[in-house]
Amino acid sequence: MKVSLFITCLADIFYSNVGKHTVELLEKLGCEVDFPEQQTCCGQPAYNSGYHKETKEVAKHMIRSFEKSDYVVGPSGSCIAMLREYGHLFENEPEWKQRALQLASKSYELTQFIVEVLNVEKVNASLPVCATYHKSCHMTRLLGVEDAPAKLLDNVEGLQVKPLPNSQNCCGFGGTFSVKMVPISEQMVDEKVQHIEETGAEVLIGADCGCLMNIGGRINRKGKQIKVMHIAEVLNSEVK
Repeated sequence: MKVSLFITCLADIFYSNVGKHTVELLEKLGCEVDFPEQQTCCGQPAYNSGYHKETKEVAKHMIRSFEKSDYVVGPSGSCIAMLREYGHLFENEPEWKQRALQLASKSYELTQFIVEVLNVEKVNASLPVCATYHKSCHMTRLLGVEDAPAKLLDNVEGLQVKPLPNSQNCCGFGGTFSVKMVPISEQMVDEKVQHIEETGAEVLIGADCGCLMNIGGRINRKGKQIKVMHIAEVLNSEVK
């Protein structure tokens, strides 16, 4: 099965290790992974800020970049959700809407692809720690991916996942929200860190780099001894 990696901006710039683990994991599961080098940002920051005209140009470029791909897989539910939003963006442009819908139909968040397309729930990973999982808003509410991460984590050898109180609550990142609404965002992430501490977890696991950057940054500023890991890193952990 041929898969094109959609690296996303945050993974490309700040979390290159997440990209590495994503590729290794997909290859272990029998996928042939390529990387269209012309790919750019999906346009989500501009789109969420109301710059829809400018976003269309980015969207057209991304559609062209992945047009020949069989599947497009990314380590971010938020960014994959944006690819699926392109159809609405081109509502009044039939040709581009059709091309956008074709991209949407073959684009998947990493855990969603593993469970729903590859039909795999156990990837032979091992991580003997106590952890908790943060559900990102865009991944669960916009993309509709909620069960796949839990199914995969349940089968990681040695991993104990504690329920996160108020797990449905946003961490306060929200892309440009954290920049425009700093005081509110700060209170939201403080509450999230408090709930993470309440679980007694050694590790916080998440599937969106934006959330992990926001929560991890706050954990670091508060001097908390909690490790932050992307789910790709967890699922690519070797069995000892």
